[in-house]
Amino acid sequence: MEQQAAPLAKLAEQFGRLPGVGRKTAQRMAYFVINLPEKEAREFADSILQAHLNVRRCAVCCDICDRELCAVCRSSGRDTSTICVVEDPRDVMAIERTREYRGLYHVLHGAISPLNGVGPEALTVKELLARFAEGGVREVIMATNPKVEGEATAMYLSRLIKPLGVTVSRLAYGVPIGSDLEYADEVTLARALEGRRNI
Repeated sequence: MEQQAAPLAKLAEQFGRLPGVGRKTAQRMAYFVINLPEKEAREFADSILQAHLNVRRCAVCCDICDRELCAVCRSSGRDTSTICVVEDPRDVMAIERTREYRGLYHVLHGAISPLNGVGPEALTVKELLARFAEGGVREVIMATNPKVEGEATAMYLSRLIKPLGVTVSRLAYGVPIGSDLEYADEVTLARALEGRRNI
């Protein structure tokens, strides 16, 4: 059996480190890259390096950006009285795609998970609490993931924030649009009943 060239094997190994990329996909990506013209290969490599060197956390909300402040924190048209707390920068993008939310964000960069050795000190909790010192925040929306870790994180933050006189709310969960009730699990249906509203 013919061995793969060492540089190609190393490239495939690096692609294999990406989340959701298996061995075969990593090999396809590696072969794609080595077949690029040299100019495109250099641009590809440079874009990875530039992103690594120039992407940073926003000084206010901890979202990722390439300046001191992200576009949301720089915007004068946002509702500064509301902060939506999310686990990951990708969650900000998901909420922004709805075009329904006009407040600010705070990115925790994870969730509390004692089993994985992740405590509150590993998250941006201190930065979140510092935002209340200036006053003006009336509501915090907990938009952490509906998993054990996300729920624990939301409850922990709620206990810290409520004594400051700020309303803490949680995203509603329920039955996805277009699905049938018979296929929904008990927890989803229970949350849908709890979060029901008038029509």
